[in-house]
Amino acid sequence: MKKIVLTMAVAFSTLIASAQFMAVTTIDQPADSTEWGVNSFTDNLGLGYAINDCVTLGVVKNGEDYDLFGRYHANGNIYFSAQAPTEELLDNLTVGVGYSVILWGNLNVEPNYTMRLEEDSEGEFNIGLSYRF
Repeated sequence: MKKIVLTMAVAFSTLIASAQFMAVTTIDQPADSTEWGVNSFTDNLGLGYAINDCVTLGVVKNGEDYDLFGRYHANGNIYFSAQAPTEELLDNLTVGVGYSVILWGNLNVEPNYTMRLEEDSEGEFNIGLSYRF
């Protein structure tokens, strides 16, 4: 029993030590351009885990709720994203494409275009930030 617990502890610590976590946010532009504040950056704050070089999965704050998000990093700095609430996943699915520009070290600026998968849904252009640690 001690060997199993020790083996699981070593495996778990190795998983965490080699992990690539990523903090993401989307910058919200206030309706009144004079009211920029911390909320513009923290309303859509999220944390992701890079499973491999191409796939990142995580959770992101969406107002008062939390959504699940996933990214597929394609060739170069281009990525495809999907975001869905924890309830009614496919009914409110949002998909998008973006480009990650290295700003400084592991800090990236990410312009992206997202849209809901509904009829007559218009997409929106967003600016995001990400940091890999």
